[in-house]
Amino acid sequence: MSTATQDRPLGFEANGINVISEDERKGTPRDLFWPWFAANISVLGLAYGAYVLGFGISFWQACVAGVVGIVVSFLLVGFIAVAGKRGSAPTLVLSRAAFGVQGNKLPTMVSWILNVGWEVVLTVLATLATATVFHRLGWSSGDVTKVIAFLVITVLIVGSAALGFDTIMRLQTIITVVTGVLTVVYFILVIPKIHWAAVSSLHSGSPQAFLGATVLVATGFGVGWVQNGADYSRYLPRRSSGAGVVGWTTFGSSIAPLFLLGFGVLLAGSSASLSSAINTDPIGALSTILPTWYLVPFVLVAVLGLVGGAVLDIYSSGLTLLAAGLRVPRWSAALIDGVLMIIGTIYVVFFSSNFIGPFEGFLITLGVVISSWCGVMLADILLRRRPYADAELFTSSGRYGAVRWAPVVLMVAGTVIGLGLVVNTYASWLSWQGYLLGPFGLGGKTGTWEYANLGVIVALVVTFVGWLALGRSAIRRQEAAPVEQTPVEQSAG
Repeated sequence: MSTATQDRPLGFEANGINVISEDERKGTPRDLFWPWFAANISVLGLAYGAYVLGFGISFWQACVAGVVGIVVSFLLVGFIAVAGKRGSAPTLVLSRAAFGVQGNKLPTMVSWILNVGWEVVLTVLATLATATVFHRLGWSSGDVTKVIAFLVITVLIVGSAALGFDTIMRLQTIITVVTGVLTVVYFILVIPKIHWAAVSSLHSGSPQAFLGATVLVATGFGVGWVQNGADYSRYLPRRSSGAGVVGWTTFGSSIAPLFLLGFGVLLAGSSASLSSAINTDPIGALSTILPTWYLVPFVLVAVLGLVGGAVLDIYSSGLTLLAAGLRVPRWSAALIDGVLMIIGTIYVVFFSSNFIGPFEGFLITLGVVISSWCGVMLADILLRRRPYADAELFTSSGRYGAVRWAPVVLMVAGTVIGLGLVVNTYASWLSWQGYLLGPFGLGGKTGTWEYANLGVIVALVVTFVGWLALGRSAIRRQEAAPVEQTPVEQSAG
C-alpha cells in the first residue's frame, strides 16, 4: 500500500501530479459516467437554446447544430481521456511528452486560464440564480443575498476540490441523481410555455450561421473540457478498455446537454422576451416561467449543476498549476485558484454591467487557443504505441526533452491562423480578431463568414494534421529509447 493511499482521512487526496501507483488504480470506464454527467447537467445548457437561435437559424438547424457540436466536442474529451488511462497522470503532465517538459508550459498556462475562467462563470451564474429566485419568493433581495449565496457556493466548490478525487466522485454521484430527477420535473412544469407555432415559424439561416452556432455549442461544451480529459481517467487500471473510456466519457458528458439544449431551443423560440432575458441572467430568467412552489427545488438543481462543473474545473486547474511548476501541495493549489475565482466572481456580480458578451468572447477566443493544443495532443495520442516513460515526464533531460519546437510552433501557428478567422465584437479589446477573413477571400469582418467561428475548426485541423505528419518519427525515437530506472516522482506537488 502506498503512502498516498494510507494518508487519506475523510477522503483527502494526497496525490498531486505524480503518476498514480498500481495499488491505487481502481474502477472501470463506466465510473467516468458520474463525474462527467454531473459536470454537464447544469441548466446553463437550457440557456444555450437562446444563444444558438441568436445566430438567426431555424429550430431544426439549431437541433442539428446542438447534436453535432455536443457529441463531437465531447468525443474529443473522450479521446484525451485515453491518455489518462495509459499514463495515470493529469492531462497537462502527459502533454509534456508532445511539447517537452518546459515547452509544455505554454499549453499549461492556457489551460489554467480557461479553467479559472469557467470557475468564475459557473460561480457567477449560481450566485445570480440564487439571488433572482430569492427575490421572486420575497425572502430577500440585493447584495446581502448575493454575498450569502456566493459564500455558501464558494465553500462547497473549493472545499470539495481541496479534498480531492474520492470526495469529488462521491459528490458527483449525488449531484447526478438529484439534478437528474429535478431537471425532469422542470421539463414537465414548463412544457405549457412551449408554443410550437412560434418555434416552427423560425426562418432558416445561412450555412455560415449554422456553422457558427455549431462551433459556439462545441466551445461551450466539450472544447471547454478537453484539457481536463485525463484528470479523471488516470485512476483507472491501465488494462481498462480504451473504447470504454471514450464511450463512457462521451455518453456521460453528452446525454444531459442534448436534452437541455433541445428543450432550451423550444423555450427560447417560443418567447422573444425570455430569450432576451437569458442574455442578462441566464439561470434566473429560466426561473421566471416556473410556479412559485418549485422555485426552491429549482435553485437546488441550478446550484448543484453549476457546482458540479465548477468542482471539476477547480480540481483540474489546481493540477494544471502544479504542472506549470508551482511547488505546493495539491490542496494548496486548489485554494489559490479558489481565491482567484472569488475575486473574479466579485467583479462580475457586483461591478460588471454585462455578462453574456464577455462570456461568449471568452469562449471563442480561448476556444481557438485550446483547439490548437487539442489537435497536437490528439495526434500525439494516436501516434503512440507504447506506454509513457513515467519518470521522464518530470525531467527535461529525459526522452521528452525540455522544448519540442515543432508542436510549440504548430500550436502558435494554429492560434494565429484561428484568431484571424473569428470575429469577436463581444468585447472591444478583442476587435482585432478576424484579420484573415479579408485576405482569405471570406468577405472580411462584415462578410457572410463574420460569425461562422471558422477559426476554432481550422486551428484544430491545422495542428492535428501538422503533428500527424511531423510527429511520427519523433515519437518512434522516444519509444525506442531505453527506460530509465529512476523512481517515479511521488510528491503531491
